Amino acid sequence: MTPQWKAVCAVADIPALGARVVHRAGQPDVAIFRNSEDKVFALLDRCPHRGGPLSQGIVYGERVACPLHNWHIELGSGCAAQPDEGCTRTFSIRVEQGMVYLDLNELAPAATDDAEAA
Repeated sequence: MTPQWKAVCAVADIPALGARVVHRAGQPDVAIFRNSEDKVFALLDRCPHRGGPLSQGIVYGERVACPLHNWHIELGSGCAAQPDEGCTRTFSIRVEQGMVYLDLNELAPAATDDAEAA
């Protein structure tokens, strides 16, 4: 399926070492992260451990620490750093001329979101 990109925010709208949340009606939110090097990442806003809001965690390097139990999640892969296990869904992201875009096809309802929300 060909990506259909949707502008969701400007890079400058995402706090450095923080996140911005994209709400999806009836579905788990997507967290857009920005690290100290202005790299941008998109993950389902749910820790694979207990569903904590990753958008409220602390970003360092290319990881975010979950605010509930301090699990460290790789922003590029969505997977927990060892010794923890599990992954959260990642989303394709594109940055052009200071704007952040997500693929509308990936934002649509998916069975994997429902499974991860359980």
